Amino acid sequence: MSALIEKHPQAAGALLTALGGIGWGVSGTCGQYLFTQKGVTSFWLVPLRLLLAGILLLSWEAFKNPKQLLGPWRSKEDRSQLLIYGLAGITLCQLSYFGTIQLSTAGVATILQSLSPVFILLYTCRAVRRRPAAREVGSIVLALAGVCLIATHGRLNDLAVSPQALAVGTLSAFTVMIYNVRPAWFLRRWPAPLLQGWSFLMGGLLLCAVFRPWQYPVALDAGVLAGLAGVILLGNLIAFNCYMTGVRLIGPGKGILYGFSEPVAAAVCSSVWLGAPFTGWDAAGFACIFLTLALLNAPARRARAEQPARQTG
Repeated sequence: MSALIEKHPQAAGALLTALGGIGWGVSGTCGQYLFTQKGVTSFWLVPLRLLLAGILLLSWEAFKNPKQLLGPWRSKEDRSQLLIYGLAGITLCQLSYFGTIQLSTAGVATILQSLSPVFILLYTCRAVRRRPAAREVGSIVLALAGVCLIATHGRLNDLAVSPQALAVGTLSAFTVMIYNVRPAWFLRRWPAPLLQGWSFLMGGLLLCAVFRPWQYPVALDAGVLAGLAGVILLGNLIAFNCYMTGVRLIGPGKGILYGFSEPVAAAVCSSVWLGAPFTGWDAAGFACIFLTLALLNAPARRARAEQPARQTG
């Protein structure tokens, strides 16, 4: 892979970004498996996922660069940004994302989370006090049409996805906006794995205190342990590193398009593995939201909203 990166950085970046998205999609399906086949709830899974992933990431950072480990806590400005980034952004995003999977499917959850660029666009327009361009308005209309197709399957009087799933999934997209609009100086100052590690650890400790996952009657059999490994190792570590390496090579604009492999992989995997329904209406909704991302990342003369590096699905 290192030879491919050196000789063909764009191709390697596209491949790594797509692989990262696929890893996240499969990880989400592992979560759906735990919910539907093992009786696990998001209030049990998410605290453990965050806590264990945080310990693993920070242990690696401590081994790799121990002097930098406590860096984000040394100044008041960094501490306040880390708390917002980690708790209001990452933690709430993880809880709402897996909550949406529990209420629907991994495919629906990932595609609803892909609406985050629309929220980032609206935030940026408000921050710089400008109106959205025609292309951006069109992207919002496409995004709403995509959600409508997924939610109704063409029957406006009969929702195919529960209102709770739509609400929690939209909240998931909104929380992605929260941690992506942190000041650029903060996101550039510290390595992404370090920020992720502290965010996961903080969120895991907080959610463990709130939901007390040890009180849930979950039998830790081979299936549950395999599902946990898929959610934590594949989703938090392998997919994250693949995606971020790819984004560094091709940039966040292209990265978010290749990252569309996540909802596609989640939909295919959950349909083939778990028998979750995936209809032509769902495919049309996916296509609308993909076009939304393409429009928001297309070159334009007018100022454009800053796109996220990646949601943590």
